Amino acid sequence: MRTLRPQLASLLLLGMALAQRQVTVQEGPLYRTEGSHVTLWCKVSGYQGPAEQNFQWSIYLPSAPEREVQIVSTVDPSFPYAIYTQRVRSRGIFVERLQGDAVLLHITELQERDAGEYECHTPNTDERYFGSYSAKMNLVVIPDSLRVTAVPQTLSKVEHDSLELKCEVSKSTAQHSHVSIAWYRQRGSEAPVEVISLSRDFVLRAGSAYAQRQATGDVRLDKVGETTSKLTIYNLHPSDQGEFYCEAAEWIQDPDNSWYAMTRKRSQGAIVNVQATDKEFSVRLETEKRMYIVGEPVEFRCILEAQNIPDRYFSISWAFNSSLIASLGPNAVPVLNNEFAQREALGQLKVAKESDNVFVLKIYRLRLEDSGKYNCRVTEREKTVTGDFIDKESKRPKNIPITVMPLKTSISLEIINNASNVLEGESLRFGCNVRSGLGPQSRLSVTWQLVDKLNRRSEIVRLDREGTLHPGPAYAERSSYGGIQVEQVRPGSFTLEIFNSVKADEGHYECRVAEWTRTLDGEWQMVGERHTSTPVSITALEAGFAVTAISRTPGVTYNESFDLQCIIKPHYPSWVPVSVTWRFQPAGSTEFHDLVTFTRDGGVQWGDRYAGFRTRTAIEKAESSNNVRLSISRASDTEAGKYQCVAELWRKNYNSSWTRLADRTSNLLEIRVLRPVTKLQVSKSKRSITLVENRPIPLNCSVKSQTSPDSHFAVLWYVHKPSDADGKLILKTTHSSAFEYGTYAEEEGLRGRLQFERSASGGLFSLTVQRAEVRDSGSYYCHVEEWLLSPNHAWYKLAEEVSGRTEVTVKQPDNRLQVNQTHKNITVLENEWVTLECLVSNRTSPSSQLSVEWSVWRPGRADKEVVAWLSRQSTLHYGEPAALGDLRSRLHLESPAPGLYLLSIQNSTVRDSGAYSCRVEEWLLDPSDRWYKRAEDLSGLITLTVKQPDPTLQVDTTTANLTVQEKESFPLDCSILSRSSPESHFAVTWYSLRAKEAGDRAEEGEEEEEREAVLSVGPDAIFSPEAGRWEGRLRFQRLSAVLFRLTVLQAGGADTGNYSCRVEEWLADPNGLWYRLAEEESGVVAVHVQDAGSTLQSVICSNDALFYFVFFYPFPIFGILIITILLSHQSSASTQEP
Repeated sequence: MRTLRPQLASLLLLGMALAQRQVTVQEGPLYRTEGSHVTLWCKVSGYQGPAEQNFQWSIYLPSAPEREVQIVSTVDPSFPYAIYTQRVRSRGIFVERLQGDAVLLHITELQERDAGEYECHTPNTDERYFGSYSAKMNLVVIPDSLRVTAVPQTLSKVEHDSLELKCEVSKSTAQHSHVSIAWYRQRGSEAPVEVISLSRDFVLRAGSAYAQRQATGDVRLDKVGETTSKLTIYNLHPSDQGEFYCEAAEWIQDPDNSWYAMTRKRSQGAIVNVQATDKEFSVRLETEKRMYIVGEPVEFRCILEAQNIPDRYFSISWAFNSSLIASLGPNAVPVLNNEFAQREALGQLKVAKESDNVFVLKIYRLRLEDSGKYNCRVTEREKTVTGDFIDKESKRPKNIPITVMPLKTSISLEIINNASNVLEGESLRFGCNVRSGLGPQSRLSVTWQLVDKLNRRSEIVRLDREGTLHPGPAYAERSSYGGIQVEQVRPGSFTLEIFNSVKADEGHYECRVAEWTRTLDGEWQMVGERHTSTPVSITALEAGFAVTAISRTPGVTYNESFDLQCIIKPHYPSWVPVSVTWRFQPAGSTEFHDLVTFTRDGGVQWGDRYAGFRTRTAIEKAESSNNVRLSISRASDTEAGKYQCVAELWRKNYNSSWTRLADRTSNLLEIRVLRPVTKLQVSKSKRSITLVENRPIPLNCSVKSQTSPDSHFAVLWYVHKPSDADGKLILKTTHSSAFEYGTYAEEEGLRGRLQFERSASGGLFSLTVQRAEVRDSGSYYCHVEEWLLSPNHAWYKLAEEVSGRTEVTVKQPDNRLQVNQTHKNITVLENEWVTLECLVSNRTSPSSQLSVEWSVWRPGRADKEVVAWLSRQSTLHYGEPAALGDLRSRLHLESPAPGLYLLSIQNSTVRDSGAYSCRVEEWLLDPSDRWYKRAEDLSGLITLTVKQPDPTLQVDTTTANLTVQEKESFPLDCSILSRSSPESHFAVTWYSLRAKEAGDRAEEGEEEEEREAVLSVGPDAIFSPEAGRWEGRLRFQRLSAVLFRLTVLQAGGADTGNYSCRVEEWLADPNGLWYRLAEEESGVVAVHVQDAGSTLQSVICSNDALFYFVFFYPFPIFGILIITILLSHQSSASTQEP
């Protein structure tokens, strides 16, 4: 099974960058073989909720691709469908959780029915659905076609024989796949050992146990056919014994380009027995004795015992205390190591092969350092077919230790020093004397060493037997500068002097003297060595180093003096260099700066920040100590602050460089420099001023007392407005009489209106605000600062006081604007001119400017409408065009006299009716030459009524009867007796009137006549079309302006009936628009048209009056007579009865 955890880790890191839930599964399709163990990974990212997410696996089978079949769940045991329940319970299918949001689905034995589309689903734990909650991939199950076969056999071989084994590997997979082959050797229950393998990428690689032999050609893997590979092992070893088998794996490349071993199989094994030849050997090491004296020789013999030594190859190595001395290969050529090679070159050592089985190491003159353990090692080597040697078995005997004893000496030593306890920087002097036992031909070498408190030994200097001086490594540089001196005062007497000691020089000083004598061969040999030591303690210069600062005058007044003392402990000798620096932190600052320094060589160095100190400061260093006194005269604010002294302890090194051993900082000394007590008093009196704008505002500020006649004053003038929290600065005059305008003066434009004065006596200051404005109202006061000249010739502010307040009220002129409030009513006829008057009876100032606005309230409208207005610059403006209509062209606005404004309306119309008024604004010029509205007033209402003319239209209403013969013409006259205006136009319409039949009278009260328009003539003399039966038979005439005639031609019986005319009177308004003023209808004209052959019946029927008289009236009369007769008869009958 392939491990997917690294890939999953990278995918999980990628998922953390997503902003929504994302489920990811292993990319498909995946091809896997039946019976194999398969894993599918799934992970979720971008989720909310718990860190441990749940997963559910399902499959969509190829036979039913739309149907979900549930397999396994991490949360619900009842999730699997029946076909998977048993495999899940037996863990044939299970889910392995890699971490909270990643899992692996395991199918331990893949079946053909497991092929399909797998879906990984994660139940929702988010606040809302956002993202993907499942992912799918395809798994394809293919048959396992890999076959691995080898002939099972048992082979017996002898060491150095060759071995050949074959293995046949075949496959019939339809998909593209690779095959890897490997040979293994196994002994019993031991783990298999890889011999050699051919990877899926056709890379040949031997196992670690056979890598060297494969490199020499003793192990090979060859392909001898399409499906057969052959393993060959030359020069068999006894270790090659065991069972050999081959193993093959079929690999397929997944969509993520990684290779996966679908199946892995092994062949039957071949048992190989290897019989070893007799090649045992043993090694023995010999020497004469174990104790030697310096200068004696020693010989070691390494003896090899084995069979057939001449036919075999051996290499020998010699070792001393586990370090290699020399080695001899099969060619018997010695190779020596380091120091032993030098000794061999000088003839002091020899390594050789005495015979085939005896090897010799000989040292001709032993040294003390030759004491130790010696040994030899013999390794058998095997020569390969290429001529190279391979190490095989190796053996060595037990170590042989020898001891080299030194020659003995009889000298004795004594050591002396100048002091056992010194101060750092003082010199150390030691003497080392040989008291007895020195031979006449002997020479001495002396070594001085230091053993420190940690028992570490270091060589200071060595004087060899030839008298040559050799400084130790740690003291070479110091010695080159003369810091260490060694002398031989006389034979056997030596001195060591260390100048300018340091703390590291503390410890035990040891004098080692070696006695040397010349041997017979002329070489010097050390007879023996003696040593003695003495302790030295060095007190560090910085031990107890401390500094204290004191002062007797922590508080002074301007121009007084004060002293500061810097006391250093302990009292060092004069040669100990100490530098002292006085540092200063000015009052109100957080940083210290160097003021003055007494350097280590006695010089004085001033700091560059406070040059003024030098003229008033004295510094003195005591002769008997390193104490330093600082004296400062004519104190001022500049010298106020905190002082401290810093002492530095120095040491001069052997190379003339300087080392600062320690520095100490003293306590802080705070020096307070006080100013004089102020006597400043400013007048606190209050006053109020009320004035009209454009008048000056006088403001005074009086200093009643001052601290010194030399005092100067800075005066700051403020104004406080009720709307502001604090006062605003108007003007500042500094103590040097410079002017500075405040932000208020800049913002309000006061610079040109301010005038400042100071009285000759110097105590009274005046500020005048010219041309006062209303906005200048407020509470004014002055802020006085008293300034004096300090000892440093710098001006400083000693005190400040605020004066009493002056309340200033600036008013505008009183409002006197008055407009005539009289109400008027004006009635005019259309087309007449009307003039409306607006009279200003009084105003605030003759120089003021007026603006006049005319407005009207029209009937039926809620809001007034602006008609026109005259600005204060005498510019005429009109109201909205939509509201004015054509009124704008008929307006005329004029001012014939001051204060009198006339609005004239030409050709007035009814729409001009309404309530007119004027609004007058009065504008004044303020002191800043800006116009402002001071007042406004409204006039009384002028109600304007524009009427149309009264209608006086009258039409002749006389009725008439007219009888005409058929085919004749008859006239219908329409006569206008009176009209409303000579400019009137008339519209005339003639009607034919017929009585309605009984069935046509729908409702009671409805007219009983039908009106049929015969002809209409409009006021513009346009005729209506002639309708139906009248077409071509009508003739219109206008006999005069008030008489109209309609003549009907070719009269017929159908024309019999009543006729009338209707007259409409039209007038044009001032805009030229026509409107109907009145209408009247004439009397009825009854027309009877007679047929040319008329009978009595036709005459009666054609005349309605005659018809009713003949046929209708007799019947009711006849009925009444019959009823009367009947009633009379009945009455007489009843009288006759008894």
